[in-house]
Amino acid sequence: MAGLFSGYKVEGFFDEMFAATGVPRTHYERLLARFREMEKGDFERKRNLAATSLLQQGVTFTVYDDAQGTERIFPFDLIPRIIPASEWELIERGLVQRITALNLFLHDIYHGQNILRDGVVPKGIIWEATDFRPEFMHFDVPRNIYVHICGTDLIRDEKGNYLVLEDNARCPSGVSYVLENRQTMKRIFPPLFAEYRVRPVENYAQELLNVLRYIAPERDEEPTVVLLTPGIYNSAYYEHSFLARSMGIEIVEGRDLLVQEGCVFMRTTKGLKRVDVIYRRINDDFLDPEVFRKDSALGVPGLIDAYRRGCVSLANSIGTGVADDKVVYHFVPQMISYYLGEEPILGNVATYLASDPKDRKYILEHLPELVVKAANESGGYGMLIGSQASQAELADFADRIKAAPRNYIAQPVVALSQSPSFCNGSIVGRHVDLRPYILSGEKVTIIPGGLTRVALRAGSLVVNSSQGGGSKDTWVVDDEEEETPLELQSQSSEVQLSQSQTQSQSIE
Repeated sequence: MAGLFSGYKVEGFFDEMFAATGVPRTHYERLLARFREMEKGDFERKRNLAATSLLQQGVTFTVYDDAQGTERIFPFDLIPRIIPASEWELIERGLVQRITALNLFLHDIYHGQNILRDGVVPKGIIWEATDFRPEFMHFDVPRNIYVHICGTDLIRDEKGNYLVLEDNARCPSGVSYVLENRQTMKRIFPPLFAEYRVRPVENYAQELLNVLRYIAPERDEEPTVVLLTPGIYNSAYYEHSFLARSMGIEIVEGRDLLVQEGCVFMRTTKGLKRVDVIYRRINDDFLDPEVFRKDSALGVPGLIDAYRRGCVSLANSIGTGVADDKVVYHFVPQMISYYLGEEPILGNVATYLASDPKDRKYILEHLPELVVKAANESGGYGMLIGSQASQAELADFADRIKAAPRNYIAQPVVALSQSPSFCNGSIVGRHVDLRPYILSGEKVTIIPGGLTRVALRAGSLVVNSSQGGGSKDTWVVDDEEEETPLELQSQSSEVQLSQSQTQSQSIE
C-alpha cells in the first residue's frame, strides 16, 4: 500500500487528505498509517468484499438511457473522506441558516410575496419558474414547513472554502448510500472505527420518521405514514424500499391508495386503512391526475383535495421545486439577508443569469470558459462544460440560451477539491462533492457527513452516478488533535437559528 500512495501528488486542487504531496492533514494521519500497513492483496480482498456485500444487498441505481442495461451497482471507494468537527460545525450552521431561509421564502411567495414586492427577487423569475404552483397561493402547509427533506450539494474551491452548488428541495435521493456505505466500512475496517470517534449516521431513519409524524394531522390514533414510490423501474427505487423498511412503514404505489370523503386510504389485506402522512418520491406533476398531469398513472386521484382539506400531509410540500430552481438559487444569499438579517455562512458559486441581458452577453461571449446549466435539470443532464465541449455543442447551447434565456444559468468552472481514490490499480486524486441531508421538523437535524460523490473518470468534474460517479463513506470525527479550522468564510459566531423562532417570525 505504501507503493500505491507513493505516486500520489497534490496537483493544483484543494486535496482533502494532503496539505502538500506526502504531507497528510492532521485528521488523516492515523488513517494513512493504517492503509500504509496494509498489503496490496489485503486491500484488494477488502475491495472485493465490499463490492460483493453491496451487490448482495442490491445497492443499485438505474440509468434510463444506458445501452448496457439499466441496473448498476453504485461504485464505492474504500478510502473514506474525513471532516473534522470544527469544519462540520461551520457546515451545520450554514445549512440550518439556509434551510430556514428557504422555508421562509416558500411561505412568502405562496402568501404575501413581500420579497417580490420589495424587488429583492424579480417577479418574473418566480412567475416563470416551472415548479412555481400559483394554485397553492394562500394555502397553509402543515406546521408551516415546506421543505422537510433537503439535500444541499457542497463543493470546495482551490482554497478549501465550502460553497453551495445547489439545493435539492423536491425529492432528494442518495441517503441510502450514506447508510449502506457506513455499514460496509464497519464490516470491513472495524479497527478504524475504534481509533476514530466517528459520529454515527444510523439514526437517520428514526429522525426522518419523527419529522413525518410531526406534520401529521391531529387525530386520536397513532399517525399512519407511507412512502409513495413511482414503482420498481424508478432510478431510486432501491432507496425507496430501503427507507420504508428502515422506518418500519409501508411502501406504496399510486394504485395502492384511494381517496374517500376527502381522506386518503391504503388498501390492505384487512381492508382500507387511513393514511395521515405521505413521504412522496414523486414530483408534483404526477401526484394527482385531477389537478396536474391528466395522463399520470403514478399518482392518486383526489389526493390534492385531501391535502387541501388537511386530512393528509405531504413531505415535501407541493411547490417546493421553485426553491431548487437553479435561477432562484442565485438569490438565496439575498433571501438569508432579507428574512434573517444575517450574512450567509456558506457562499454560493458565482452565477450569471441568462435572463439578464448583461449576463447573457457575457455568457455567450465566454461559453468555452463556463459551465452552463438548465434551470430544472438534474443528474448531470442539460449541462455544458464549455472547456470540454465541441464547437457544435457550444453553438447548440448558444441557440438554446437565446431561445429561452430564463431557463439557463452559467457559472465559472470551479476546481472541485480532490480526494485519494482507488482507480485502475492505484490511488489517484479524483474530484468530489458533498451532499449533506437536512431534516426540518420540530427541529432541524443534519446527518453527520452525508454523501461524498466521486468523479471516478480522470479529469471529470461530474460526480453524478448517472454520469459514471461513485461514492465514499464520509466521517465527521471528534478529535482532540484536530488541526486549526480553515477560515473558510466570514462568519458570525453568534448565529442562533432556532427553528421555532425563525418560523414564527412574521413575514408581513
